[in-house]
Amino acid sequence: MIQSFGSAAEVFRLAAEDDFPLMGAFSKYKGRLNPGAVKEAEKELGRLEDMGCRYIAFTEDCYPPLLKDCCDAPPGLYVRSSSPPGEVFGRKDFIAVVGTRDISPYGRECTRRIVENLTGAAPTIVSGLAIGVDICAHNTALDLGIPTVAVLPCGIDSVYPQSHRKAAKRIESSPGSALVTDYPPDTFPAAHTFIRRNRIIAGLAQKTILVESKTKGGGLITCRLAASYGREVFAVPGRVDDWRSAGCNALIRRGEAEAVTDFGNLGEQLGLGHLEPPCRAGLMEAVEARYASLPVPCERSSLMETVRIIRDNNGISLDEICFTTGKPYNEVSRLAATLESDKFIVIDIMGRCLLSDRYSKS
Repeated sequence: MIQSFGSAAEVFRLAAEDDFPLMGAFSKYKGRLNPGAVKEAEKELGRLEDMGCRYIAFTEDCYPPLLKDCCDAPPGLYVRSSSPPGEVFGRKDFIAVVGTRDISPYGRECTRRIVENLTGAAPTIVSGLAIGVDICAHNTALDLGIPTVAVLPCGIDSVYPQSHRKAAKRIESSPGSALVTDYPPDTFPAAHTFIRRNRIIAGLAQKTILVESKTKGGGLITCRLAASYGREVFAVPGRVDDWRSAGCNALIRRGEAEAVTDFGNLGEQLGLGHLEPPCRAGLMEAVEARYASLPVPCERSSLMETVRIIRDNNGISLDEICFTTGKPYNEVSRLAATLESDKFIVIDIMGRCLLSDRYSKS
């Protein structure tokens, strides 16, 4: 209609006249385009402003340029962020990381390592705030200071799932990050809203990475949409008998996605250049600083001893740490879990302890 009549203002001006040419595809809007609709829109914009949100139209310069290239791009986006939309969507690299809600320890580790290994390029990580791979990608990005955009399947005035409200608040308040949706306030999530949400995830990103997916699921839909937009798709392979990886393996087998097989080389594979693994401080110095305030000295020394053994024997199993230290398994497991939760180490599905990528070269 804007293309036909010149501007939205002209559409509404003509709508007030009796001879408004609402024929063909425009006929369904007859009677709905009137001054009352403008007043309702004005009220909604005021309400959004009161909530700290913005609506950006397709015609605005701050509208995401990659999304604008898509044939089914939404006419506008609702945005909740502490940063201006131009700052959020004006960044260079957007990488979507998606996958199953029923994430395994392997999937969680892969998601975390993917985001960690992209730290050097500081791309914007895009996902859907869902349980599983999505929230793991968002939280890892936030912990590393990387911008992240969460696309919601509901109105901008709510969060789904409700259990991720705290993460949504972190995203909203982090520089360069945002909550985004094309649904107006008071829209509740339904089956069709998730599918429509996925097209925005795919449209915002130059590249999409799938981490664990069944043969059917939202992650696969996002990948197919990304491919339809001419964007690159990548997938993390899994065991041939693991149903959580069946979708990823199928995409790779059919040549619809490139396999991610080397986290250390991920930057080059994604066309971001060679990225050094993050190493912000020496491992032992960082561990000592983290646990300096522990009230029990023996606990601090046990953590230091455990991480030192892992540093000197990267890939050592929990059982081998028990043998080396003489400590019972439940104590070693607890110490290792503490180190993992603070992102000094990762524990793979075989129970092997490895330094996290940010410290592997320190």
